[in-house]
Amino acid sequence: MTTVSIGTRSFGPEERVFIIAEAGINHDGDIGRAHELVAAAADAGADAIKFQTHLAEAEMLNVSDTAVYLNESLFALIKRLELTYEQHVALREHAARRGLIFLSTPFSREAVDLLERVGVPAYKIGSGELTNLPLLEHVARCKRPILVSTGMSDYDEVAATVRFLRSRQAEFALFQCTTQYPAPPEMMHLGVIRRYTEAFGVPVGLSDHSEGNYMSFAAVALGARMLERHFTISRSWPGPDQQASLEPAELADLVRGVRRIERGLDDLKEASPPERELQQLFRESVVALRPVPAGEVLTREAVWVKRPGSGIPASRMEEVIGRRIKRPLAAGQILRWEDLA
Repeated sequence: MTTVSIGTRSFGPEERVFIIAEAGINHDGDIGRAHELVAAAADAGADAIKFQTHLAEAEMLNVSDTAVYLNESLFALIKRLELTYEQHVALREHAARRGLIFLSTPFSREAVDLLERVGVPAYKIGSGELTNLPLLEHVARCKRPILVSTGMSDYDEVAATVRFLRSRQAEFALFQCTTQYPAPPEMMHLGVIRRYTEAFGVPVGLSDHSEGNYMSFAAVALGARMLERHFTISRSWPGPDQQASLEPAELADLVRGVRRIERGLDDLKEASPPERELQQLFRESVVALRPVPAGEVLTREAVWVKRPGSGIPASRMEEVIGRRIKRPLAAGQILRWEDLA
């Protein structure tokens, strides 16, 4: 697996999981709320905060059949959620002061150009843009890492996009994603994380739209190197993504859980010092089942294994059978090597 570097962070096989707090459009067009989200992401311990950069006229037509959000058309919603260049810069600077990497998802080439001026270290590509090769071409020319979500797509479409990005010498990573809010467990398809990793050899993460943190924790155990979670200050805030978002305490729990899981994922298999101390208590030793006089040759009828494990280990009982006893043994006495001739 390759390693991808974004700003001061790298993620790959030997790196910590890269946790992106997805503020998205949960600010609902209020820059004050956007800054609240930056502060909350930092307090929770996330590595990065990500917004969405929308420029309505550049990314879509103002047509009447796009009504998806209450009584508001999608165009009107996007238009209302636009952030200016100056607001992007202020959010980036706020994130930097709090130790966060600032990211955003562009939905048009004009948004890419704006983010280039802002100075983002990488680009996140939303699931809807997976097959938008003209936009991907424009992003690839920026020569920055590209994080690609793969919701709403089939495997062959993902593979085609991977081939396209490689043909442009792009540095990229992939997110397994189910574009459903919230996504039920049976629709998460977490096994795709390993499938992508084996097939494409790039860091793979999970863009998680499920309820709670269980799916994210499972993804880390399955090898996810990145996590992206929508979050908000309160699910009572207005906006289409609030109900599928974590609140600050839940985001902090996600970070804590992931960091603990990471500590337990190595493949070293040897008894720890505390376990070695328990071996004497829970393992067995060879013991005499009856009184054994000095000089007797031990048989299976004379010895067996019982706790504690302070004598000849049970695993070596076969080495005891047929040996002569130097001194008398009482019934229940633990054998030691010095008892054998």
